[in-house]
Amino acid sequence: MKSFPVQVLILVVLLPFATLTQAGEQVLTLEQAIMQVQRHPSLLASRANAEALSFKPAQVSGLPDPVLSLGALSFPVDTFKRNQENMTQLQVGISQAFPFPGTLDLAAQADAHLAEAAKLDTDEMRLQLINQVQHSWWNLFYLDRALEAVAHNKQLLKQLVKVAESKYKTGKGLQQDVLLAQLELSKLLDIEIQLTSSRAQEAVRLNQLLNQPSEHVIRLPKEASADLPTLPEATALMRQAMRFRPLLAKQQQLIEAAEAKVSLADKAYYPDFKLGASYGVRAGNPNTGVDRADLASVSLSVTLPFFSDVQDASLGMQQANLAKQGFAYEDAKQAVMAEIAQAKASYAQNKAQVALFKSGIIPQAQQTVASMRAAYQVNRVDFLNLMRAQITLYNYETQYWKALAGAKQALARLDAAVGKTMENTYE
Repeated sequence: MKSFPVQVLILVVLLPFATLTQAGEQVLTLEQAIMQVQRHPSLLASRANAEALSFKPAQVSGLPDPVLSLGALSFPVDTFKRNQENMTQLQVGISQAFPFPGTLDLAAQADAHLAEAAKLDTDEMRLQLINQVQHSWWNLFYLDRALEAVAHNKQLLKQLVKVAESKYKTGKGLQQDVLLAQLELSKLLDIEIQLTSSRAQEAVRLNQLLNQPSEHVIRLPKEASADLPTLPEATALMRQAMRFRPLLAKQQQLIEAAEAKVSLADKAYYPDFKLGASYGVRAGNPNTGVDRADLASVSLSVTLPFFSDVQDASLGMQQANLAKQGFAYEDAKQAVMAEIAQAKASYAQNKAQVALFKSGIIPQAQQTVASMRAAYQVNRVDFLNLMRAQITLYNYETQYWKALAGAKQALARLDAAVGKTMENTYE
């Protein structure tokens, strides 16, 4: 027992640098969890999809493939001889379609914006996965600290039960004090069962996010950073979100893609062209023995879109889509502003509670319990008030850890809303 405080000191000093528990099980730090979630299958699938779309602009920006044609022209059906008629020939030709100038560039621009939007969608998914991992990790951290508080209070209540039993046996206490202590101990056991179940469920959620088997055992460090920085004003955070939030950048790309598609639909009112060339080989004249001259041809075809309502319908659809993307951007902006405001309000509340519990309520409650325990020993305080003070202290301790976890979770939501991890850059 004499070496116990030294062991605790060593543990506290070495814990931030430890990666394994005494049993050899790996300790999952928050940083490791954030790194691991970036290998989530859904995120990898989104990245692959974005990479696939990145090849689309090159596909649509080139001219259509040229067309090679082979033909046998003007063969007489009575003999099918090549040298009977002057126009009989074997012909080879090639043609190339040319969309109206600017059409291919607009199609490539639209697909380039869509490819960039897909990449930004992947970035947004990454932010949300990191946010979910941090939320789950801090929930587990809080539940671990709550279970530790339960274990500590169980030991204290067992000691109080022994004191109450001893006083009752010597005639200095009441049986109801013993029963009350045993009841409170049973209540703590019930709380422990509930917390253990909640931790198991939260561990399953975190394992799912980290793409691990649901039964994988997760061990967290016993200590974590309790630093809670001061946040900028909401307007400053929104300015950063306009710069860094992938969701907003994605919507801007979708607007630009829609604008390119409107211009592309407008090009449909103009004709496309097809240029062709052919060469015909003729046989000699059988009557004179003189070779016939070969024939060459050149053709130009032009589409006639001037008498169709299809172009009007296509342009109207693309204009409506452009309006939709504009409204979607405004909606996304309002949603981001709400996310920032909610996260900031939650952070401020939890941060204030952390400070209050740490510097005021918990030390005062600890002093109250210590004083009442000493007074109870000499029958100056009744057992019921001592129990109430001890339970109140336990509640304050768990509320402190819950408030700290809540502040960290709010900070994670704020990072996701702004689009940039800024915990170490707040002033």
